[in-house]
Amino acid sequence: MKNRIITISREFGSGGRTIGKEVARQLGIPCYDQELLEKLAEESGFSRDYLREQGEYAGEKGLFGLSLAPRTYGLTNQDQIWKIQYDLICRLAEEGPCVIVGRCADYILRDRADCLRVFIHASLEKRAERIVREYGERPESPEQRLRDKDKRRATYYRFYTDMKWGRAQNYHISLDSGELGLDRCVDLIKQLY
Repeated sequence: MKNRIITISREFGSGGRTIGKEVARQLGIPCYDQELLEKLAEESGFSRDYLREQGEYAGEKGLFGLSLAPRTYGLTNQDQIWKIQYDLICRLAEEGPCVIVGRCADYILRDRADCLRVFIHASLEKRAERIVREYGERPESPEQRLRDKDKRRATYYRFYTDMKWGRAQNYHISLDSGELGLDRCVDLIKQLY
């Protein structure tokens, strides 16, 4: 079956978001990344800023913090966001071909035969260079920011999927954007589409 949906999971600073947007642009299909935040804000009533901070990252205290978070009628805000996000991603996949960046979309759509699950990674050094160049990060300590962001993503992923984030078995293809370059990653993903 031809792939209609592409999910892009990525390490922070690997260029996964950029790759996903470019793949979608070249294929002429929608890319949901910040657009997904807009839709989540509309459907959940949470502010976009709150969703940006909470939607894909576990709290500062990791799994322990998530498990001990105060519950309102059994659900935390994070749980409510997860449920809305899950339903939204399923609905977007049903509406037609698209690229979905992050937000555990690979897990949510794992049973779809028409979904290509991609993981983008790069060495710590290459990612540090990229966030200094692209995001204006201070060159003195970008590695710690990378580790912190990736740790929070991994914790969130583990909490809601009970799977290990970045593990090769969870994806159809894993690409090293630091070695291959962003353009080559785009080309490879398009070939598999």
